[in-house]
Order: sequence, then C-alpha cells, then structure tokens
Amino acid sequence: MLFNSFQFLIFFIAVTSLYFALPYKFRWLLLLTSSCYFYMAFVPLYILILGFTIIIDYFAGIFIETSTGSRRKLFLVCSLIANIGILAVFKYYNFINENMSFLLHGFGLTNRLPYLSILLPIGLSFHTFQAMSYTIEVYRGNQKAERHFGIYALYVMFYPQLVAGPIERPQNLLHQFRENFDFDYDRITSGLRLMLWGLFKKAVIADKLAIAVDTVYNNPKQHNSLSLLVATVFFAFQIFCDFSGYSDMAIGVARVMGFRLMTNFNRPYQSKNIHEFWKRWHISLSTWFRDYLYFPLGGNRVTIPRWYLNLFIVFLMSGLWHGANWTFIIWGALHAFYLIFELATKRFRATFNKFFMLDKAPFLSVLITFILIDFAWILFRANDLPSAVYIAKHIFTGIPDLINSLALHKSIFQDLGLTRVGSVWAVALILFLESVHFVQGKINISEVFKAKPAYVRWVVYYILVLSIIFLGVFEKRQFIYFQF
Repeated sequence: MLFNSFQFLIFFIAVTSLYFALPYKFRWLLLLTSSCYFYMAFVPLYILILGFTIIIDYFAGIFIETSTGSRRKLFLVCSLIANIGILAVFKYYNFINENMSFLLHGFGLTNRLPYLSILLPIGLSFHTFQAMSYTIEVYRGNQKAERHFGIYALYVMFYPQLVAGPIERPQNLLHQFRENFDFDYDRITSGLRLMLWGLFKKAVIADKLAIAVDTVYNNPKQHNSLSLLVATVFFAFQIFCDFSGYSDMAIGVARVMGFRLMTNFNRPYQSKNIHEFWKRWHISLSTWFRDYLYFPLGGNRVTIPRWYLNLFIVFLMSGLWHGANWTFIIWGALHAFYLIFELATKRFRATFNKFFMLDKAPFLSVLITFILIDFAWILFRANDLPSAVYIAKHIFTGIPDLINSLALHKSIFQDLGLTRVGSVWAVALILFLESVHFVQGKINISEVFKAKPAYVRWVVYYILVLSIIFLGVFEKRQFIYFQF
C-alpha cells in the first residue's frame, strides 16, 4: 500500500479515526492489526517471514535479559543469525551464487547451486535492522526486554515506518506504545502539514523528475552526454524527494496519533563536506551503522590506518545494505574514499582555502560536495555496472555541448521524455526546494508558519493541494527505497 495512493488515504482516515475513538487499552491491538493489513497489501505471504523473526527476537530478548555469562551472548548470536540469515537468503543468495559461478568458471568448474526465483520482501532491510537494534540494546543493558508480545510485534511492524524507516531504536519507540495520546489539534495539524509536504515532494517533484531519469538511465547509450548530465542531476533530487518525502509522511502519520519518530533528513545537499552530508542524509541508517558497527570496530580510537579501514568497512557494508549489486558496493566504497581523502587532507585544505580566501565562499564547498555526491549517484541509479561505467565515462564530455546549446538558445532538455513546459517546471521545482532548505537553515519555518493568521495558512494548504492535483504524477510509482 503506497503512501501516495487513494487506498492509503482511506486506510489512514479509517485507522486514525478508530485510534482516537477506541479506549487507550485497545489501541495497540488496532495498530498491530492495521500494520499487518498494511504489510499484507504488498505480498500477503511474506507476513510469515516477518512473524518468524518477531517470534525469534521476542524470546531472544527475554532470554538475553534473564541469562548470565556466555549464554547471553549465545542468545544474541542466535537472534542475529536468524535476522541476517533471512536477509542473506532473500536479498543476497542469488548475488553470491552468481559471483560464485563466475569465480568457479574461471577455474573450469561448475556451480551446481540453484538460483532462487523469489521476490525480496518489501522493506526487509529496514525492519531487520530495527529488530537487530532491539536485541543488541537488550544485550548492552540499555533496554529492558519487552514482555508484551503484541507491543514488541508492533515495535517491529508499526505501519508508518515499517517498509522504509526511519529505523527506530527501542529506547525511543517501545515505551510510546504504552502512552495515552489524546486528540491534540496543534499536533494533528502539524502531522498533516508534514504529510502534505512529503506528498508534494514525492508526487510533484520526485515522480516528475523520474520521467527524465528513467528515460535516460534505462537506455544510456541512446542519449548524448548532455542528457546524461541533466538526468544525473535530476536523479540527485529525485532520490532525495522520494525518500525524504516518504520519511516526512511516515513521521507525519505517526505524529497525528501522538508518536514521535526521529528526523531522517536535514537539508543534505547544503552540506559543505562529505562528513556533514552523512550527518544529514538517512540519519537513522548512518547512526545505526555508527553505533552497531563503527564503534564496535574501534571507531576513531585506534591508529589512523585502522581508523580508515573502519570507515571503509562501514561504507562497504552500507553499500551492500542498499542492494545485492556491485554498483551499490562500489558506491559505498567511493563514499569511503571521499571521506578518507577528506580526513587525510583536512589540514592542507584548510591552509589552501584560507590562503586563497575560499573559506569566505562556503557556496563553493557546497557545490563541490554536491558534485561528488551526484557523481556517486550514477552507481546508485544505473541498472548495472557496465551502464554505470558508460555514463561515468561520457557524462563530462557534454559540458561543451551545454555551452554551445545555451549560446544558440537551443533547448538543453531534448530527448528527456519531458515537454518544454515540463522541463521548466522540473528546474523550477528544484530551485524552489533548495530555496526552502536555505530558508530553513536561517529560521524555523514551522514555528513562523504556525504564527501566521489562519487565512495565510489555508492559502498555503490550498496551493500545495492544487499543486499535487495538477502537477503531480500519479502512476503508482513505488518509493525507491522500498526495494531495499
């Protein structure tokens, strides 16, 4: 069930109305039942997989808390093996099998392991990581084991963030299912505003840009380098609006009912360096890897070579988390290289920037950072590694074509699948988005907006709704991160 569908609108109204109508003690059951229905709207059978891991982790948490010595670690390992095992079978088995076949073929051998014709359960990586954080936190003593099976199941299956996050920690979310949230007009309108803004980013910006991106990236060799360049820039904003749009809607849906989910994005394309970008992009995942992989590896409390190795491992695993494809692995490795190079040259760059007074022009740092990130997005979006290599090799040769086309007053958006008007709208929407982000960096837009008279607020609401109706793309496009 997609957030950008009429089906979800009916579902949301019905569930939220019942939620506030029911006595407090029955609300968890309503949310759990609704979450099961929400998940089964995709592939009903896969609810069994989710149920299996929930049962394993529920009992593992209790056994970890009540055990001592090495038995605690044993139960944690069993829980992690169950979760990672499910993820490995459904997401990585065929990828490993394919590469094993290639490797054995080089030695004249044959791989007899069969390929599995199975669909990846939607949102598997998200709820698997959320479940793993629970048993790890119980093991560390930061979270008490949840004895109420229904409450624990709801922690894993809470429908607003079930399939694409944010990936919540038990300390933040579990206790909220026992709180009694009353009907609060200000909180509900705040949640609805965030949902509306998220839908605008998804339907109006992301899905419009997706038309051009898909046209070019699905057939890169049929397009000139200028089209490759424009489509790559468009994809940077498509993936941001698609994913952050989902996160906004998820946080907004939860907020309407009283639940507080963590912020997942914070104006990432206004970052001045790669380190700052990863503090602003997919925050719930980057902090997950920080707390459960980077710190246990030693973080930066080790020798410099080991520190760099730790960073490389984390980003490599982050790439693999996103998908069983070499494009994602290399994407993660490229970001590791960016960050390690940034750290290794920090003093030199600071001296250089100060000498040439580049530190007085932070816009240049933002622009360079965006170019590096956008180049890496080629690997993320390309259908396969050969396509990514082709695009990376040909994209920069389009700069002279761009200058020549502008000088001759020619359209620079030919062969992108968009009309001239659609192209203008695409660029205008990107500029509008970044203008909003720039203002957000200066003031709290939400607080300022709340202080405005009612007629001003309603004018803005109507503009957003009409923009979604008349400018939105409604082709039942899935959110990009559903595939992870």
